[in-house]
Amino acid sequence: MVIGYQLRDKTQGSRFLSINKRSALQELVELIRSKYVDPVQVDSLTQVAADELLSKLDPHSVYIPARDLMEVNEELMGNFQGIGVEFQLFSDTVNVVTVMKGGPSEKAGIQVGDRFIKVDDSITIAGVKIKPDRVRSLLRGPADSKVQVTLLRGGEEKKVMIQRGTIPVPTVDVSYMIEPGKGFIRINRFGEPTYEEFMQQLEKLQAQGMKELILDLRGNGGGLLKEATDIADEFLDGDKLIVYTEGEHMPKMEYRCKRDGLFEKGKLVVLVDETSASASEVLSGALQDWDRATIIGRRSFGKGLVQQQFQLSDGSAVRLTIARYFTPLGRNIQKPYSNGKAKYEEELVSRFHNGELVKADTVKPVGKSYKTPGGRMVYGGGGITPDVFVAYDTTKLDSTLTAMYYKNTMNNFVYRLYLNQLSKFRTYKTPEQLYKEFSPGEAEWQQLVSFAAKDSIRLASASGKDKNFLLQNVQLMMARQIWRTQGYYEVQNKTDKTVLKALEMLKQ
Repeated sequence: MVIGYQLRDKTQGSRFLSINKRSALQELVELIRSKYVDPVQVDSLTQVAADELLSKLDPHSVYIPARDLMEVNEELMGNFQGIGVEFQLFSDTVNVVTVMKGGPSEKAGIQVGDRFIKVDDSITIAGVKIKPDRVRSLLRGPADSKVQVTLLRGGEEKKVMIQRGTIPVPTVDVSYMIEPGKGFIRINRFGEPTYEEFMQQLEKLQAQGMKELILDLRGNGGGLLKEATDIADEFLDGDKLIVYTEGEHMPKMEYRCKRDGLFEKGKLVVLVDETSASASEVLSGALQDWDRATIIGRRSFGKGLVQQQFQLSDGSAVRLTIARYFTPLGRNIQKPYSNGKAKYEEELVSRFHNGELVKADTVKPVGKSYKTPGGRMVYGGGGITPDVFVAYDTTKLDSTLTAMYYKNTMNNFVYRLYLNQLSKFRTYKTPEQLYKEFSPGEAEWQQLVSFAAKDSIRLASASGKDKNFLLQNVQLMMARQIWRTQGYYEVQNKTDKTVLKALEMLKQ
C-alpha cells in the first residue's frame, strides 16, 4: 500500500486524473466535432476552450498543444536533436552564420557562409520565402539519423550528408574574469543543466583567482526552481531558508541550504532588470533577504507563482499554477493581476511611461516592508527592488535604430562584413583583442548607410549619438559573430552602465 501511494504521488504529473463521466465542456467539443455545419479542427477548438478557461485563473497557467510540447520542453532540457548550426534567412536564402564546434555539421565539413538550397534532394529551401520554423523542422530530427543538404559555397554546389546529434543549448551565456580577482557569470534561464554549468564555471573562475563575483540575471525569465535554489545554496551558509512555496492544495514546502557552498564569503553583486522573473527572483530575493548580495539594476518582473506541468491524454499538456513562492522573510514577489491578463502584460510598458525605468526617484515600493538581519528595508508585492538603481538606456528605443534589428539589417551587414574580411577577423584571437583593435569608423559607416538603404532605412541624416551607437553595435555584433554569446557580453560589458556600477560597488 505504501509503495502504491508513493508511485501515485510521484507519477501524478503524467496522468493525474481519470474520469468516466464527461464534463459539459467535453460534450460541447464533441457536439461541435460531430454536428457542426463546417469542418472544425478539434485540437484548435480544444486550445480555444483551454486558453479561455485558463485566462480566468492567472497570467501564467497555460495550455500547450501537443505539436508545441517538444519545443517547449527543450527550453528546460537544455538540448535538442539537430545538426548544430545557427542560420539566418537573408534574401530568402538560408545562410549558415555559426557552426557549433565539435557538432555534427562541423564534422561533416559545413562552414560559415555556406548557403543551403535543398534538403534531401527534393525539398528546395532557397528563394521560396520559407519560414525559419520550417527550416528548423527539416534540419532537426532524431540523433544518429541522417539528412543530406545541397549547398552553395562561393559559386560551387556541394552535397553534404550530416548525421544529426544531440545539441546542447547552454544556459550560462558567458563566464570570465572581468578584472583581476573579479568574476562575471551570466545565466540566461534556469534549465536542467544550469546548476552543473554554473558550478563548472564557478570552479574555473576560482582556479583563476576569483575573490568577488558579478552574477547577471538580467533578461532571465526563470525556469526550474530547483536549479535556482541549488545555486543559492552555494552562496548561503548553514541551513538558511532559501524560499518556501504554499498554495490552496499544496502544503507549505521549505527549500533550505543543504551543504557547504563554494562561494559563501566573497563579495557578491547580482544584476536584475524588469525582465528578470520567477526563479531569478527566488535567487536574488534570497540573497537580498540574507544581506548576502547587493542587487543592482531595476525592479524585477514580479512573478511569484509556481507552475507544475501536467500531461493530458491527447499528448498536450497544461502548466497550472499550484502555489505561490515567498522569500525567506516572507515576501510575496508576485505583482497584482486582478485587472486581467492584458493589463498585467502592459505593466512593463507602464513602468516606462511613468518614469520608473529611467528615474530613480520614481521607484516607490508600494508593497509590505520587511527588515533584513542587517537592517535593510526590502519590499514585497511586485518584484525585487534593487539596492542600487541603474536607469534604462532610452537610446535603444529610437525607431530608426529599432528598424535595424527587426528587419535583421544589422545582423546581415555584420555577417557579410565578416565574410568579406575573413582573413582580417581571423587574426583576432580574443574578444578583448577585437575590442581594442577593431574600432568601426567612417569607412564602415558609409558601408552601413548604403546597406541599410536597401532595406529602406535612411541613416545618412542620423545624429552623432545614433551614429556612435550603431558603430559600437557593429563591433558588438562582430564579437557575437565570432565568439557567440561569450564574445558579445565580454565586449558589451566594457560600456554596460549596470556592469560598470557593479564594478564600482565591488571596490567600495
